[in-house]
Amino acid sequence: MVVLLKIIQVILALSLLVLFHEFGHYSFSKLFKTRVEKFYLFFNPRISLVKFKRFDGKWHCKFFSPNEDPAWDAHPENTEYGIGWLPFGGYCKIAGMIDESMDTEAMKLPPQPYEFRTKKAWQRFFIMFGGVLFNFILAIILYAAVLGTWGEEYLRNEDATYGIAVNDLSYEIGFRDGDRILAFDGEPVENFANLQVDLLRSQAREATVLRGSDTLTIPIDPVYLPAMLNTPGMFDLAFPFVVKEVSPDSPNAGSGLASGDALVGIDGKPMFIVQQIQKELRQHRNAQVTASVRRDADAFELPLQVDTAGHIGVLLDTDPSRFFNVTTRDYNLLSAIPAGARKTWTTIKGYVQELGLIFSPKTKAYKSVGSFIAIGRIFPDTWDWYRFWTLCALLSIMLGVMNLLPIPALDGGHILFLLFEMLTGRRPSDKFMEVAQWIGMALLLMLMVLAFGNDIRSLF
Repeated sequence: MVVLLKIIQVILALSLLVLFHEFGHYSFSKLFKTRVEKFYLFFNPRISLVKFKRFDGKWHCKFFSPNEDPAWDAHPENTEYGIGWLPFGGYCKIAGMIDESMDTEAMKLPPQPYEFRTKKAWQRFFIMFGGVLFNFILAIILYAAVLGTWGEEYLRNEDATYGIAVNDLSYEIGFRDGDRILAFDGEPVENFANLQVDLLRSQAREATVLRGSDTLTIPIDPVYLPAMLNTPGMFDLAFPFVVKEVSPDSPNAGSGLASGDALVGIDGKPMFIVQQIQKELRQHRNAQVTASVRRDADAFELPLQVDTAGHIGVLLDTDPSRFFNVTTRDYNLLSAIPAGARKTWTTIKGYVQELGLIFSPKTKAYKSVGSFIAIGRIFPDTWDWYRFWTLCALLSIMLGVMNLLPIPALDGGHILFLLFEMLTGRRPSDKFMEVAQWIGMALLLMLMVLAFGNDIRSLF
């Protein structure tokens, strides 16, 4: 059931993103009176699940129809709309353009005024850029809707009063429990949750931290980059060990430990951070420890039993608002739109930096490139509209940025050639564009093989 739910979420999200992307090409094509032969959600090899077309003064519709249809093909001036049976992507077939359909026969015919190839370079530029532009517009709309509906809640880095809790990797690099990270390469981090992300995106060479009352500089060796990419939880949020509830079947149900008690030491060692105490308890599996407890203004000690897993059988109070000043923001319609635009721009910049990691061999980030399987994993196991729309906005940005890559089979490749034409006045020949398209498709195929290969390896 979980797998089915994830598949549904992926198909719905990608369908929305592809429709918006292709509608961007479609809109600018219509604006510049360029013929759009077909507009499809999903691909339709040989047959279409459903297709629509207007001719002879009325709309016509067919189900499970073969693509070759003389009656419909006799009206090429009108766009055919449809849904294919292969649920991957979609397309907008523009007349007089060499695209993934590789319809080179039509290019041998004399150019027509309604074709893409006869339009001015700046018009062709906007037709090609329209898909990316609409993806970014969709992200703004979605982020604005999410912010307007749910608002925004996050912990500012400066409000993480107990600092960080480190894992083995961050400890090896030089960070310690309780450190308060001030900046990476001199740039402060606003959101505590983005500490590791910002470190990776910037490929920072040093971190400025506050340790106790001392300000230190920790050098970060680039050799750690591959490990940092594959080791989540480098900078966990350190917070006090406060008991919310003692489980009835806990080995310490009758110990006197109560809700609201805070542990401030184990066996005489002062410690109060959850992660530190958990590490210490794991050193005393299936044994008894003496815990220093604070209850309101009182302090006392209790003997506690540690089970074989290193737990004492309590539920912790993990509500951040109980220990930190959590920043919350509410938005109305007027304020949500610029906030959505700012979030979109910030996400675009961040994703461009992440692509830089992928194309840098020393980071080995190419090993994390994923396909539809990886996309499916980021969706939740249960239906959550907040997560769904937020992920749709992120994926829309990813689709837009990826399409700007200067690969001939992508929009970015066409845009690159158009910019060359606009700057030099020289237009690449149809033969050159055909060869470039084949090269681009081969590169994309290699990228797909890499992505699927990474996903398959991650399953084992």
